[in-house]
Amino acid sequence: MTNAIQADGLVKRFGETEALAGVSLTAQAGTVLGVLGPNGAGKTTVTRILATLIEPTEGTAQVGGHDVVKEAHKVRQLIGLTGQYAGVDEMLTGTENLILIGRLLGMPRRESRARAAELLERFQLTDASERAAKTYSGGMRRRLDLAASLVGRPQILFLDEPTTGLDPRSRNGLWDIVRGLTKDGVTVLLTTQYLEEADQLADDIIVIDRGQVIAHGTSDMLKAQVGGQVLEVRPIDAADADAAARIVGELAGAEPELRDGMVSVPITDPGLMPAAVRRLDDAGVAVGELSLRKSSLDEVFFALTGHHTDDIDAEAGELAESADKEGASA
Repeated sequence: MTNAIQADGLVKRFGETEALAGVSLTAQAGTVLGVLGPNGAGKTTVTRILATLIEPTEGTAQVGGHDVVKEAHKVRQLIGLTGQYAGVDEMLTGTENLILIGRLLGMPRRESRARAAELLERFQLTDASERAAKTYSGGMRRRLDLAASLVGRPQILFLDEPTTGLDPRSRNGLWDIVRGLTKDGVTVLLTTQYLEEADQLADDIIVIDRGQVIAHGTSDMLKAQVGGQVLEVRPIDAADADAAARIVGELAGAEPELRDGMVSVPITDPGLMPAAVRRLDDAGVAVGELSLRKSSLDEVFFALTGHHTDDIDAEAGELAESADKEGASA
């Protein structure tokens, strides 16, 4: 299987801010590559470079076998892009938005209208096709935006946090659409903050933090790095939290975490849960909450970097502003 996307040592600086510090990645044709990371990690910068919107300061990248800098015009003929926010014209109807894209791509009017009708049906927007996009719900706008990125039948699609802000039903609908695209042979690069989303869709995953790739593998491989599952205990009396942390930490043989009265510890053996209940009871620690769940992206990040995803979200504004300025001047 050939690589539809390949990047080697991508570095990007915005003034004194280094958004990327040597990112390398590959995506095989017809698969989904998930790019995980918190806000400000560098996910959008990677996407913009691969989509030829900005150039790397250092490093190289090929999309569809073409260099994103030297052969940007050829890359653009192969790709579609959906950003973090719907980019549709709110004053135009759904049909008009898609016809406009088709015409800009050089399609004859009849062909662009037929393609618009095809996509509106595929994305379950036919009933709203003659309504102005400003009347659409958030989920409908995202579907229309994704439909717009497919007008030109791209071989490679970049989805930059496409489900941010969507309700669960709309998010699941977009997941089904992505699955359908890969069945048609489309290669998808999906950036997201949600491990669940990558777990559902991605064949391979890279994790980016502070502009660097800090982990690479399948979803199961990443979760295995933090124990695969997480035992959570919340004592009824907050004063017992330290004792609970000590007990579950000893049982799991791992460093527990205490946040907002909740003790969390990664485990590899689900059989530890009843043992923890007995030990806590013997110690006189009354438990108000006890659960066993799969590891989350936050645990992956904490295990890999020592901080949570929300600890560095404040950096996102500076990076996004710098990227927007450079993108506008390019």
